Amino acid sequence: MFGKSKNKLKNEAETAEVNSSAGREVINQADQSYGAIVKRQFKKNRPAVWSLRVIYLIIILGLSADFIANEKPIFCKYKGKTHFPILKSYAVDLGLAKWPKDLANVQWKSLNYDKVVYPPIPYSPTTLDFLNAQFKPPSKSKQNIKSGFWKHRMGTDDLGRDVASGMIHGARVAMLVGIISMGISTIIGIIMGALSGYFGDSKLKTSRIRIILNLIAVPIAFFYAGAVGGAMSIPVFIGIMLAANVLVMLLKKIPALGKKVNLPVDILIMRLIEILRSVPRLLLILAIVAIIRPSIYIVMIIIGLTSWTGICRFIRGELLRVRSLEYIEAAESLGYSRFRIVMKHALPNAISSALIAIAFGVAAAILIESSLSFLGIGIPPEQITWGKLLSIGRKAPEAWWLAIFPGFAIFVTVTVFNLLGDGLAEAIDPKLKQ
Repeated sequence: MFGKSKNKLKNEAETAEVNSSAGREVINQADQSYGAIVKRQFKKNRPAVWSLRVIYLIIILGLSADFIANEKPIFCKYKGKTHFPILKSYAVDLGLAKWPKDLANVQWKSLNYDKVVYPPIPYSPTTLDFLNAQFKPPSKSKQNIKSGFWKHRMGTDDLGRDVASGMIHGARVAMLVGIISMGISTIIGIIMGALSGYFGDSKLKTSRIRIILNLIAVPIAFFYAGAVGGAMSIPVFIGIMLAANVLVMLLKKIPALGKKVNLPVDILIMRLIEILRSVPRLLLILAIVAIIRPSIYIVMIIIGLTSWTGICRFIRGELLRVRSLEYIEAAESLGYSRFRIVMKHALPNAISSALIAIAFGVAAAILIESSLSFLGIGIPPEQITWGKLLSIGRKAPEAWWLAIFPGFAIFVTVTVFNLLGDGLAEAIDPKLKQ
């Protein structure tokens, strides 16, 4: 009997310890913020965690592409003088410096250096190696090179351009297109979604002149932004819109023009979304890029301007739910401005769901850019991208390396962003907040 009582007491003690541990875990979970809960749930999804690590690696490759694959040396000592050509090229491109006469328009490989340190891949994506033109495979024995250091590790294309260098610099283009285009679409989607979800059709009033001038300014801004092209297109667009709204400040003092009218913003934005979604996005982008001069920056802007609808619908749906909650009504009763209520109280509780759409959107943007590059539309001919390498490989089926390497890179990049989106969707699931 004494043994049975002892075992019973031991079992009760173990049960109490388990219950106590479970209780502490519940208390700790209750004390954690929503962000900490989402982070913990995300870490449980191993494919999503590894996808995020792969994304970090691709971003690092893109940022350091010039130091990994470049015909210019990282460091060299030439005619007794020390130079850092890659860093110098940044200053030259920004207009902050000029090349010395003896280094302007030179073949870097042909110089007799006192000391030199080349990048691991001593070729730029546009470097032409005529001795290894006409699709040389990665095999060293089939390449005409003076040493193993100059080997084309992933082969060459028809003009003798190094495929490995194109892959590294293509990663930069892919990340730039994905991140910048989705940055544009995120800004537009959040603004449109906030206006539609919070103000609806009856809460937003504005002056007549503001409506008129903005309707006039938008097509003008698009026209001149497209005409300028390049990195200046966004500042031009923003400048024209700001000028129109500054003019509003002057003209709204006229009673007839300054009279405020109700703006049914929700129905207008939803009809605009329906129009955009009724046309296949790739077809719409093809139609736009076909009438403008090729530029990777224009492609980023166009993808961004046509990809905001999903984010807008996420934000709108969340704000329709949030705007009727007690803390929003309390903020309104305290007399806070609508801008403060939306930006400080409503959006922070709605933005998390948009992260899912952003992750999937980056994958879609990279895939669209690769499709445009493959078709040779909207991208400058000299721009080397993963899609461009695939297009070159289409001309020579025997050049398998031009299909496998960029095709695999596109597949992996799109897949990891989709897995990241799935991981965020599971982590942000409201059921996991409990």
